[in-house]
Amino acid sequence: MDYSQFIGQTQHRLKLDTQGKTVRAIRATLTTLGERLQEGEAKDLAGPLPMEIDWYLERAESGQRFHFDEFVDRVAEREGIERQDALFHAKGVLSLVAEVVPEGEYQQVRQQLPDEYDPLFELVGNEEAFD
Repeated sequence: MDYSQFIGQTQHRLKLDTQGKTVRAIRATLTTLGERLQEGEAKDLAGPLPMEIDWYLERAESGQRFHFDEFVDRVAEREGIERQDALFHAKGVLSLVAEVVPEGEYQQVRQQLPDEYDPLFELVGNEEAFD
């Protein structure tokens, strides 16, 4: 999947009206995820993503430990939106990431995160959630 396709599919899933808002949602989610994952895991996850997007994961200060609520707060702050919207955006972005990266790699990410992060993955594999 190339950059334009990734942006377009994310914009459709999140029902955003501009590419700028879409890129902010992607950047906020992947930067925050990159901060939470171990460095090697963030780079592995980034590999299959378009190069214009993978650097959000790769350049994050990896290996930080923070709870799920702080994850959502960081996404909301980076996007400049409400927490509820930030959570939906993160779920949408990660559902597309799950389609792009190999399943084994995605499962390693899930295993690295505590159970409290499970809400982030509720929409993975649920295409109807975005209709």
